[in-house]
Amino acid sequence: MSAVSDSPVGEHTPAARLAMRSVRLWRLLRQQRKALAGGIIVLVFVFAAVFAPLLAPYPPTEQNFADAMQGPSAAHWMGTDSFGQDILSRTFFGARSALWIGFSSVTLGLIAGVAVGLVAGLRGGRVEWLLMRFVDGLLAFPELIMAMAFMAVLGLGMGNVILALALSFVGPFARTVRADVLQVKARPYIEAARLMGVPEREIVWRHVLPNIASPILIQAGMRISIAILLASGLSFLGLGVVPPTPDWGLMIAEGRGFISMAPWMAGMPGLVLALLLVGLNLLAEGLRDALDPRTRGVS
Repeated sequence: MSAVSDSPVGEHTPAARLAMRSVRLWRLLRQQRKALAGGIIVLVFVFAAVFAPLLAPYPPTEQNFADAMQGPSAAHWMGTDSFGQDILSRTFFGARSALWIGFSSVTLGLIAGVAVGLVAGLRGGRVEWLLMRFVDGLLAFPELIMAMAFMAVLGLGMGNVILALALSFVGPFARTVRADVLQVKARPYIEAARLMGVPEREIVWRHVLPNIASPILIQAGMRISIAILLASGLSFLGLGVVPPTPDWGLMIAEGRGFISMAPWMAGMPGLVLALLLVGLNLLAEGLRDALDPRTRGVS
C-alpha cells in the first residue's frame, strides 16, 4: 500500500498559514514580560471601554452644578468638573473614544499606506517616482501639524479626527512597505516564481506580504499610541472631538483653567492617558522584540 501523507488537507492554505503564524506570534509574545505587562494594561482599558455603560456610576454628560468641582470622594472617586459631571464616568467613556480613534485611524492609514508602498515597490519607474514624491510631501511636516491641516479642511468631529490621523499615517506606512518590498522582490524565489508563470497577484499574497508583515505589524502597534496622543492633542487645541462627547484631551483642556483650585480635573484624565500610552508602548516594544530577529539574538 502506498504511503499517504499524514498532513491534513488544507495545511498550506492561506488560512492555515495565518493560524500557524498567529500561534507562533503568541508563543513569542508570552516570552516577553514587557508585552505581557503592556497587554494587561491595554486589556483593562479595552474592558473599561466596552463595558463603560455598566461601569460608569453616572451618565457621562449629566450635569449637576450643586456638585461642581468637588474633590475625589466616595460619591465621585475622581471628583467632578466645573459642570458637576462625574470625572470617573467621563473617563470610562473617554477610553472608548480614545481606543476607537487609535485603532480605526491606524487601520485606515495602514491599508492605504500598504497599498501605496506595494504599488511603488512592485511597479517601479515613473509610478514609483510619483507615489514616493507624494509620500515625501506627507512626511515633510510633523504628524500633528499635518493632522491639524487636515482638520482645518475636514472640520471638527470624531470621524474627521480618524480620517485626518489616517491620512497623516499613510506616508510612514508607505515608506516602510516600499523599502521592504524592494528587498523581498530581489530575492531568488520571487524571480523563480515569475519564471514559472505564477500570477503577480499570487506572488504578492503568498510571498511578498507574508515576508513584510512583521515590520508592518510592529509599526502599527507603535502608531496606535501615537494616534491616541495626537487625537488628545487635537481635542486639547479645540480641533478634535466636539463637546459634550467625553474625551480625555477635552477634559484636560477644560481642567487647565482650574489647575490651582481643582487639579483633579486635568490630573485624572492626564494620568489615565499616560497609563494607557505606557501600556501600548510596552506592548509595542514587546511585539518588536518578539518579531525582530536582531533583538532575539538571531543573525
